[in-house]
Amino acid sequence: MSSIHFIGNSRSIDVHSPLQVWSASGPIYWSTNKSSLLDSKSPNGIYWSPKYRKRGKRRSKERSEKKRPSPLQSILLLFPISFLASLLFRNRFSSSPIPLPLQMGYIGHHGVATLHKYKYSGVDNSLVAKYILQPFWTRSVTLFPLWMPPNMITLTGFTFLLISALLGYIYSPRLDTAPPRWVHLAHGLLLFLYQTFDAVDGKQARRTNSSSPLGELFDHGCDALACAFEALAFGSSIMCGRYTFFFWVIAAVPFYLATWEHFFTNTLILPVINGPTEGLMLIYVCHFFTFLTGAEWWAQDFRKSIPFLSWIPFVPEIPVYGVVMIFMTLFAVIPTIASNIGNVQKVVASKKGNILSALAMLLPFNALLAGVGIWAYLSPSDIMKNYPHLLVVGTGFAFGFLVGRMILAHLCDEPKGLKTGMCMSLVFLPFAIANALTAKLNEGLPLVDEPLVLLLYCAYTVGLYLHFATSVIHEIKNALGIYCFRITRKEA
Repeated sequence: MSSIHFIGNSRSIDVHSPLQVWSASGPIYWSTNKSSLLDSKSPNGIYWSPKYRKRGKRRSKERSEKKRPSPLQSILLLFPISFLASLLFRNRFSSSPIPLPLQMGYIGHHGVATLHKYKYSGVDNSLVAKYILQPFWTRSVTLFPLWMPPNMITLTGFTFLLISALLGYIYSPRLDTAPPRWVHLAHGLLLFLYQTFDAVDGKQARRTNSSSPLGELFDHGCDALACAFEALAFGSSIMCGRYTFFFWVIAAVPFYLATWEHFFTNTLILPVINGPTEGLMLIYVCHFFTFLTGAEWWAQDFRKSIPFLSWIPFVPEIPVYGVVMIFMTLFAVIPTIASNIGNVQKVVASKKGNILSALAMLLPFNALLAGVGIWAYLSPSDIMKNYPHLLVVGTGFAFGFLVGRMILAHLCDEPKGLKTGMCMSLVFLPFAIANALTAKLNEGLPLVDEPLVLLLYCAYTVGLYLHFATSVIHEIKNALGIYCFRITRKEA
């Protein structure tokens, strides 16, 4: 028999088994080792006493007085998380006998039949690629073993850009300070390797007779995400800060329009001067140039950096990167948009279709740009300046989802027109805009801290994209009887 003695009086309680006693600070347990009462929240053991009970009450009162989020704040915080969780796990606990690919619903029976007949068609009119890079790529592909799958080469190339963007974040968190010179050299080399691996993967597929629609989707999906990560690397080289987002837009608009044109023409046509060849070459030449001159060259007034332009009057002070952005928009982006729309219009007219239905497929992308622009304009914490990495990465994955859905629609020969499923990437933006708007109406205080909202935005778009990518890879593998990272086919 054991007895429990309370400090401060002579009373005792006899017990035959361990006894649990509740105090103001939590449960107290009987200790047979020290013949004392130990508080469950104290690893060293504290004797129960009236003094400790008062301290426990005081701590409990302090905890209850801590500020808690209002019900509205809790709902706003949990909505995107619960929505994404329901999307990710909607089939995890399903008892339906329907196979997983059919439950996901990304590819229907018509799409499965079309995948077996799909053949890629593309034309590269670049003279630089034809006479300089293609011979180099042809020799480079022989360095890869025959057992190495093309998708592994694609993923390795994409990893180079992830490393480049990470270096930019480490040495220039807001992309407005100059990193060490060697970082610019690393940016240029990593981008060159990405371009080489991105070109060699297709040659490896033909070399190993493993070309498939999955390879095209995987390759273009990585290229879509590469726009965001290379924009971050380029932003760190030229110290453009908040304008890094606009450089991403300059890269994303031609990419999306080219994908849209491919959807209607069934042939990916690269002009004499195009982004995957001359565009990337220009960027890694800029990285190498910055290695020699320093990032500050891009941030000073263009009339100081380029002496023969010092005579230009009546022009405000514009940094060099601002001039680059203007020239790229006027002489690269706008002509590309006009060419893409013209080519699609010809195809639609030849088939007696409706050009408005074709243009409707551009609405989700325009809504993404408009939504992020409104959010950045209303932002009380200036997310475009203070958190450029999070904003570009979150929007880049939303863009990757839009591109992926359009490429999948092309592979499966889906009807032309607006795809409502593409709008899934836009679900978070109304919440973010509403939260920023409350700051305008509430003396600059949003309902939810904006850095947290931005993190949730990234988590939502990354989760949405990964769900789409893994699901579609799984479906195409099952439909065609192939592997993603192995060359051999599945046994029937």
